[in-house]
Amino acid sequence: MHLAHYLGLLHRAQITLADAFRQVGAAHRDEPDVAHLCEQQARVCDGHAGRLEPFVRRYAEQAPDEPDRLHSELFRGTRTGGIGLLRDLQDLYLMANECDICWTMVGQAAQGVRDRDLFAVVQGCEGETAIQLQWLRGRMKQAAPQALIVAD
Repeated sequence: MHLAHYLGLLHRAQITLADAFRQVGAAHRDEPDVAHLCEQQARVCDGHAGRLEPFVRRYAEQAPDEPDRLHSELFRGTRTGGIGLLRDLQDLYLMANECDICWTMVGQAAQGVRDRDLFAVVQGCEGETAIQLQWLRGRMKQAAPQALIVAD
């Protein structure tokens, strides 16, 4: 059963996204909304990872060897300035999208194996990930004119 692989991927993606939110918030403290909301969203990701842990352990016993290139590396650190903020938010958006599609696939598998507890976690976390994506998209729209039109 490969469900264990995707649970591991999703768990790791949530931890990585939490760390990236914290890094972006700290790097762009001059944008108070970004600093505050990035920290808030990091806590949401921490909660998602915590809710996944029992399932990662439960299904780990059934996992064959891990496929090559299962984990991706989307975030390589923060940048500075307006264009840096825009690129950092875009990186977060891509990472959150990876989580979003993983939630979908894990949810489908949870239904397939009739794991109601896992499916309940997926339903709750999927909605919170959608909110993250919505905020990131809106904040990129807000930052884009300044970053792309006005010279530094």
